Amino acid sequence: MAKEYSRTQRIGDQMQRELAELIRREVKDPRVGLVTITAVDVSRDLGHAKVFITVMGEETPDAVKQSLKALNSAASFLRLHLGRSMQLRSVPQLHFHFDESVSRGVHLSALIERAVAEDRQHQDADAPDTKE
Repeated sequence: MAKEYSRTQRIGDQMQRELAELIRREVKDPRVGLVTITAVDVSRDLGHAKVFITVMGEETPDAVKQSLKALNSAASFLRLHLGRSMQLRSVPQLHFHFDESVSRGVHLSALIERAVAEDRQHQDADAPDTKE
């Protein structure tokens, strides 16, 4: 059975694809580095959209802050181009936010790998030598 998607989810998915292309092609601001759009959350009334991004390469707080500042200043420009390409009656206002889930996932994965490695070391130290 097909999964039901709401209209706001479909619009968010389309906006994610369109914004990724627009940022790559149209935004010439040097502060915007390699930006990946991870999700777009559109409000039910289609008035606002939260655009979640990650910054590839240098993920320093300063680089993230600069990219967010540049994208939020280009939001009206991007909104204009979204309106042309998506043919919506009203295009939501764009609000860019940093998505910490990717960096949090990498951190948790590293913690798990470290715990597994320590567990293996303890097992090797506790195991009696059978080579004698």
